[in-house]
Amino acid sequence: MHEVGDKTHWHEPTGIDRAGIGKFGRPKTPYDLFMESDGIPVFRGVGLKTVLDLPMKPWKRLGGRGTYIQLYGTEGKWGCYVVEIPGAGALNPEKHVYEEVYLVAEGRGTTEVWLDNDSKKHVFEWQKGSMFSIPVNASHRLVNASSSPAVLIAGTTAPNLMNLINNTDFIFNVPYQFKDRFSGADDFYKYKDDIEPDPVRGLAMRRTNFVPDVINCDLPLDNRRSVGWRRVEPFMTGNTFYLWIGQHEVGRYSKAHAHTSAAVLICLKGNGYTYTWPERNGVTPWKDGKADEVKRVDYEPFGMVSAAPGGARWFHQHFNASKEGFRLTAWFGPHNPGREPGPPGEKHTDYTAMDIPEGGSAIPYYMEDPYLREEFAAKLKAEGAENRMEPDFYKKGTVVPKFVGA
Repeated sequence: MHEVGDKTHWHEPTGIDRAGIGKFGRPKTPYDLFMESDGIPVFRGVGLKTVLDLPMKPWKRLGGRGTYIQLYGTEGKWGCYVVEIPGAGALNPEKHVYEEVYLVAEGRGTTEVWLDNDSKKHVFEWQKGSMFSIPVNASHRLVNASSSPAVLIAGTTAPNLMNLINNTDFIFNVPYQFKDRFSGADDFYKYKDDIEPDPVRGLAMRRTNFVPDVINCDLPLDNRRSVGWRRVEPFMTGNTFYLWIGQHEVGRYSKAHAHTSAAVLICLKGNGYTYTWPERNGVTPWKDGKADEVKRVDYEPFGMVSAAPGGARWFHQHFNASKEGFRLTAWFGPHNPGREPGPPGEKHTDYTAMDIPEGGSAIPYYMEDPYLREEFAAKLKAEGAENRMEPDFYKKGTVVPKFVGA
């Protein structure tokens, strides 16, 4: 290729040569350009210790100060940012046709939600640990009720819409009202703690648009990740944005399991660390001399890590390094496990909850790299925490736990 006037001239290959340049830089997406246009920092990486340490800059469009967060493996799958509302201040009112979930990392305040040309406003209070969702294209404003800054983490489907439509005027100004997403009922933002099975995998789910305290709310027993693992899925405002809240017991860690990119884990309580490595490197990367391709992130409340930062399937494993329960929330964007592409009705399995010998992607403790067990024991000893990984956990079992909903 070469320049001819104001155009680039294309050369057709000859003989057995191939067209194109072979190697090229990944182009910026419409969402990348949108983030740049907002004039605030964009953090990229595998994870971070806590979002409270991120540098933030004034955010003219939204108000307050903020930073975009684009962890590796989430590009184009869903968006994330952290925003700071000044003491006794408020963010600018806005509405948009993408989904949005908020998690309060610091402070307390109120949120106002309304439909254009409707005099009724829904107003609810939030505090540190609250989680709530804004209905699609509903106008809303976040207000800080204290004299100190409030900090919130947001997850959105903005990249999905922007990269498809590539028209921000439509996204922020289309007048259509999604009344199927926003009923206007007086109890729309009342916490509902009833549990029902999710319609795909039969796991515990709560239909609620607001959780006042995800740090301490009750979680039902699940057992799929570790013994004593508790977990629930909040289903909010009719979203496709998928998330769950879970907790590992003191002195325990999860089995490693593999899946493709999208999931980001955010610490809510306790502290710990996550290892993640490409599935192609096998179940024992330290033993096999491939430790240089293993990524580790240590994090505390409101820190986060990308479970599969490399695009393909990655193993990832989470370790409770504290003297209390290790509580996490995982955000996937519109990528609900169990909804992978395929014909409707095709047989599918909860493969991340099934061990490799039974056809899943979870590494049973007896197959895992010995380094992990040894390091975990040493870490707990140094922290003065009890190690509750019982010897029987590492024995090859003869009985496969059943799925009680089957």
